[in-house]
Amino acid sequence: MTRHLYKSLKVLASLAFLLCLSSSLPAQHSSPRIISNHFASTPAAERNELKFDDFVIAAGTASGQPLLKPPMLLVGRESGAEPQSAVSKAIRESERHFQSGKFLLQESKPEEARREFDLAVDLLLDLPEDTPERQVAERRAEELVRLIHRYSLESFGAQDQETPKVVQSPLPAMLDMTFPIDPAMTNKVLAQVAATSSQLPLVVNDAVLSYVNYFTSERGRKVLYAGLRRSGRYKPMISRILDEEGVPQELIFLAQAESAFMPQAVSRAAAVGMWQFVRFRGKEYGLAADKMSDERLDPEKATRAAARHLHDLYRQLGDWHLAMAAYNCGPFCVERAVQRTGYADYWELRARNALPRETRNYVPAILAMAIVSKNLAAYGLEPVIPDQPLECDTIQMTADTSLALVADAADLPVSDIRDLNPSLLRGVAPAGYQVKVPHGRGNVVLAALDTVPGEKRRAWRLHRVTEGETLASIARRYSTAASSIVAANPSANTASISSFDGGEILLIPALAKAEPAAKASRTRGTAAHARAASTRRTPVKVAATSARSASRKPVAR
Repeated sequence: MTRHLYKSLKVLASLAFLLCLSSSLPAQHSSPRIISNHFASTPAAERNELKFDDFVIAAGTASGQPLLKPPMLLVGRESGAEPQSAVSKAIRESERHFQSGKFLLQESKPEEARREFDLAVDLLLDLPEDTPERQVAERRAEELVRLIHRYSLESFGAQDQETPKVVQSPLPAMLDMTFPIDPAMTNKVLAQVAATSSQLPLVVNDAVLSYVNYFTSERGRKVLYAGLRRSGRYKPMISRILDEEGVPQELIFLAQAESAFMPQAVSRAAAVGMWQFVRFRGKEYGLAADKMSDERLDPEKATRAAARHLHDLYRQLGDWHLAMAAYNCGPFCVERAVQRTGYADYWELRARNALPRETRNYVPAILAMAIVSKNLAAYGLEPVIPDQPLECDTIQMTADTSLALVADAADLPVSDIRDLNPSLLRGVAPAGYQVKVPHGRGNVVLAALDTVPGEKRRAWRLHRVTEGETLASIARRYSTAASSIVAANPSANTASISSFDGGEILLIPALAKAEPAAKASRTRGTAAHARAASTRRTPVKVAATSARSASRKPVAR
C-alpha cells in the first residue's frame, strides 16, 4: 500500500477512537498484555537466580513473517550481536508507544492514549521511502490500526467480554419477500446455467428468476456481497468437508442463505450457528451443548454435521432439491407432502403448495445465489474480494482458562480470541477444550500458559511491563495488591520494575469475577413464572398455540 493510504487508515482509526470516547462509557475490562518473567526452557530450580540485567527481550527480525510481534520470553544477551536495522528500531520503539497507549487506555486517560497510539503509527509511516524492507513496517502499521480500534472498543465497553455477540439470521426476512421477474433476464440466465459446471442441478424457472432479480438489485446485491466477502474465512474448510462427505460444493450457499457465514447467527426459531441447527438436531449429529459451550457455533464441527445431515437426507429422499427442502422444514414434513400428493419432486410439491411458505422460497433462493455468484460479471456485478481464510493453531486446555489470559498470551484483544472460538458461551475455556489461536502462535501461548499455575488460570492474568510503569499502577489496573504481584513474581519489586526495559512479563494474581446472586435469582424467578404460566393454559389454548407454531418458520435442521 502507499504511504497516503496508511495515513488515511491512521486518520480513520483516530476517528473511530474519538467515536468510542464520545459514548462516555466507563472502562469495564482490562486490556490484554503479555507474558511472564520466567524462562520457558530454564529449569524451575534456576529461574530465581536469573537477573533481569543479564537478559534482553528477543527482537523480531525485519523480515519476520508475523505481522504482530509474538509474546517474547526473556533470552540471554548475545555478545557481538549485529546492530538493529532502522526498521527493527522503529518497530521496537513503536511497540513501546503502543503498549503505553494500552496502559493509558485502561487508566481512563484516552487523550494521552491517543497520542501514544499516534506516535506508534507515525514512527512506522515516517520511515523514508527508500528504507530497506520498509514494507515490514507498513504491514505492522496496518495491523496497529486494526488493533487500536479493537482495544478502543473493548476499553469503552462497546464489546462485552463476558457475553458472546449474537446476530440475527438474515434468512427469515429474505424468504418472507416476493420479488418481480425481469423477462429480459430469462435468456441470459438460461445461457449462463447451460455453460456452468455444477454438482448441484441448477434449475431456471420463475421462482429462481425472481431471486436472481433480487440478488442483482441494489438491495439484494448488498446481501450477496456481504456473504461472499465473509465466506473467504471459511470456504477452504467448508469445501474440503463437503468433498469428504460427498455433498455438492454448491451447497456452501446454503450456509450463506442461513447465516451469511456468521457463526453466532440465531434465528427466531432458536436455530443457531453458521448452519442453523436446532438443539435436538445438533445433538443427533454430535454437536454437544452445555452452559459453557455450544458446538453448533463451532464453524468446523457444525459444517461437518451439516454435510452429514444433507448426505443422509439425500439418501433418504433421493433428490438434492428435496434434501435442501428437508434441511429447512424437516424430513418428515417433506415425506408427508410426498405421501399426500404422490409426487417425489420438489417443484411439483412447491406448485401444489404442499410445503411451508418459507420452504417454497428456500430452494429457489439458494439456487439463484449459486447462479449469480458463479458469474458475477455476467449480471453486471463487481468482483468481490473475500476475507482471508482463517488459519489457526489449536491448543488443548489442561485447566479451566479465561480467554482474557489466552489473549494476554497471544498479545491480542480478547475479542480476537472470541472470534476464533465462537462456540464458547462464557469467558472461560473448560479443561480439555481445544482453543484456537492465530496460526504460528500456538507454542508461544502454551509456553506462556505454562507459567501460570493450573488452578489459577481462570482468574490470573499476564502483563507486559511498559516503560515507566510502577507496581502500584499495575496493581491498580488489575484490582490487586502490589505485594501479591511481588509474591507471584519473586524477581519483581519496585527497584526491578523501574529498571525494566519494557516488554518484560509479570504474572498478575487477579481475582475471578463471581456471577451476581441477584442475577441468578431473577433468572430462576423468571423461569418459575414461565412454568406457572404454562400450566394455566387450557387445552384449547395449547392447541391454538401449536397450530400457530406449525404455520411459522420450520425449525428442523
